[in-house]
Amino acid sequence: MATRTVTAADIQSTVTDNDIVLLDFWASWCGPCRGFAPVFEEASSKHPDIVFGKIDTEAEQALAGQLRITSIPTLMAFREGILVFNQAGALPAAGLEQVIEGVKGLDMEQVRSQLVPADQA
Repeated sequence: MATRTVTAADIQSTVTDNDIVLLDFWASWCGPCRGFAPVFEEASSKHPDIVFGKIDTEAEQALAGQLRITSIPTLMAFREGILVFNQAGALPAAGLEQVIEGVKGLDMEQVRSQLVPADQA
């Protein structure tokens, strides 16, 4: 599956309607973003079960601000609608694969239990 463009209009449905979503926040003027793009694209073809989305921070400035994107490229990973990874900086292919395998291997019951406020546990 190729990467897809994600915007403010469809980010919510993209994240909640898919099991695993990786989002790459980028800009055309960003050298590291251009270097990471082919790595991200290649991973998308290796993992058709994952949605790979790209968010242009120039076109989606309000969305980038809402998500507190302060440095690009930034990679966010969501699993079952929950943000489970958020890191700025371009990753090499092996690093991206490691993130993907980590996200796939998460025990989501444990993740959800950690999200419950202590007074409600």
